[in-house]
Amino acid sequence: MEIQINIYTLEKLLAEAAEMGARTALCRIGKLRPYLKKAEAFRLYGRRNVDHWITEGFITARKDGDHSASWRIERLEIEAVHKAKSLIRFL
Repeated sequence: MEIQINIYTLEKLLAEAAEMGARTALCRIGKLRPYLKKAEAFRLYGRRNVDHWITEGFITARKDGDHSASWRIERLEIEAVHKAKSLIRFL
């Protein structure tokens, strides 16, 4: 099976993959926090998007404690979903 892709699309895909690789490395060495608070995710990606992604099961919101603990979302998980959605719109 042969898939044909133009140069611009290939450049976009490779740039996004390189950026995700860099973010993964930064999270692993501790330069970037591996989790976002839910409020921070709302601010970065939009409340409607984040709620939709949680409802659809694309991302998982986790809560460490019972009552007053804040919700957290894995940074790489939400960024991967965001980039995938933007690439789908691009292509």
